[in-house]
Amino acid sequence: MFEGFKRFWKGFMQMFGYTTLKQIVGKDITLSDKMIDAINEWKQMMNGQADWIADSIVSLGIEEGICREFADCALVEMETSLSNERLDRIYQKNISNLNENIQEGLALGSFVLKPLGEAAAEFVSADKIIPISFGDDGKPNDIAFLTVKKVGDVDYFTRFERHYFINGNLTIENKCFHSQTSRDIGLPCSLEAVEEWANIDPGPVTYPGMNRMDFGYYRNPIKNRIDGSACGVSVYESAVDLIRKADIQGARLDWEYESGERAIHVDNKALKQDKSTGRFSMEKLKKRLYRGLNLEAGKDQELLKEYSPEMRDEAFKRGLEEYKREIEFSVGLAYGDLSDVQEVAKTATEIKTSKNRKYNRVTAIQNNLYDCLEDFAAGLAFYNSMLNSGYEFSCKFNDSILTDEETERQQDRADVSMGAMQLWEYRKKWYGETEEQAKVAVQNPAEVIE
Repeated sequence: MFEGFKRFWKGFMQMFGYTTLKQIVGKDITLSDKMIDAINEWKQMMNGQADWIADSIVSLGIEEGICREFADCALVEMETSLSNERLDRIYQKNISNLNENIQEGLALGSFVLKPLGEAAAEFVSADKIIPISFGDDGKPNDIAFLTVKKVGDVDYFTRFERHYFINGNLTIENKCFHSQTSRDIGLPCSLEAVEEWANIDPGPVTYPGMNRMDFGYYRNPIKNRIDGSACGVSVYESAVDLIRKADIQGARLDWEYESGERAIHVDNKALKQDKSTGRFSMEKLKKRLYRGLNLEAGKDQELLKEYSPEMRDEAFKRGLEEYKREIEFSVGLAYGDLSDVQEVAKTATEIKTSKNRKYNRVTAIQNNLYDCLEDFAAGLAFYNSMLNSGYEFSCKFNDSILTDEETERQQDRADVSMGAMQLWEYRKKWYGETEEQAKVAVQNPAEVIE
């Protein structure tokens, strides 16, 4: 059933292939088939449905962990507002769920925060965005959004909403398509075919004087090596193979525990047979006590024989932790963000370097998010006839990734001074020394904390 769902989902996405989209737009588009396939892969990974997930291999949720960590760090103590009180209330309401939506944007490479009239807005994920062309600033100057609605059992309606410029002025048009299969976008139809879309003007409608897009566009600060376009790339694209290895390693660890359950070999006659299948199956966990043993195979067989293999879980754990550290390095996280911080045998210099690496990546994300929110605010102002009213946009981020480490170090120094922490413990934590090395070092009377 699970495999069937994955095939259905892939088929559903195929209706938005490059050739079909090019025919709808009437010209070449930036979004290529390679990017469509990549977005599809990133989406499956984020949902725990990567191609390698099957049978005993389950997702460890590393992709979600990566996106959640970057989102939390980027938004922690973020302060943003608009100077106009009425506009600010609308703005704050619509960014209240920014964290969960930027996580999806980080996973799929980009997202759009688009006003829906005066008071409402929606987040549009990359799998529903059709970049047609980009300007020199890396922002889309011709873009379309897809909204799919299923009516009944076999009717699929797709709204194709396009935003572009005519003579430097924003223009919006809407088209509707109907199909009776999820594998084809179908034929053009009226927007009135769907009740919720009946009052939408198909256009094109041009807004004189509006020389910018009416939404905020966010793109991950990562070079696109999929097709070289300006389309956004997943924050974990560079670690796809490593995440696959980690998921497989996690399955090995699970199998080690499962296969290592203690059992006692007994004659098959002592086991109960499943009447429906005719098989002799073993119980799980605490009920798994007996295992079949065919005494008729040889006269010298033992009547009872304990099955208790040596566990190799520590070796599998070390391998899994190493994969996690490689993923942290690849995507720009700090050591210990995904891996077990107790297992990170790094010097203080290496730890600081990893913190700086993460800080640089988070700062780049914040810079792109700043532009997105500023453009979204302008879109809200446009729909509220306040674009030229003189409102001011404000957005500030902090640098807690670096300052938190220094604060923690100062606290540890205070703990050493008051006797709540041993000096050798401080050295072990901040100098990357072993317990033995730290204890030897503190024997030096001239030892001081730097």
